[in-house]
Amino acid sequence: MLGGARSGKSAFAERLATATGLERVYIATGQAFDAEMAARIDAHRRSRGDGWRTVEAPYDLAQAICAEARSDRVLLVDCLTLWLSNVLLADGDIAAAIDNLCSMLARADGTVILVSNEVGLSIVPENALARAFRDHSGRMNQSIAALADEAWFVAAGLPLKLKG
Repeated sequence: MLGGARSGKSAFAERLATATGLERVYIATGQAFDAEMAARIDAHRRSRGDGWRTVEAPYDLAQAICAEARSDRVLLVDCLTLWLSNVLLADGDIAAAIDNLCSMLARADGTVILVSNEVGLSIVPENALARAFRDHSGRMNQSIAALADEAWFVAAGLPLKLKG
């Protein structure tokens, strides 16, 4: 599930997950470092409503997927770009983290829905950190999409199926 900020990608992913009829597990990668982010996280929780169990995985996303994936569950990971920024800012080995995530996804049992921002549609960022983030994000999204059975792009709340 790719899209820009506030494109409707998370809401669409939640609807897809709910439509499966399976037990729903929300794997959250965001962290509330300030009041504004805490409010965003709270709003996301409220908008999902009941029926979701939340697992927080700001760094160990592959491990969380391994622990939670089952054929009678749907996992919704929101979002990969927040996870990537967590790894990047912690000076983690990004290539290894993405490879580990892809390896886990290839083996995961059940349905996993991944939400990610498409950040490469804008101008070239002015600083090296932002350019590195954009480049890592683009490569990550390509790797994940190659593994996926389906890929969607959401813009202005309108989903467009890219694959599957």
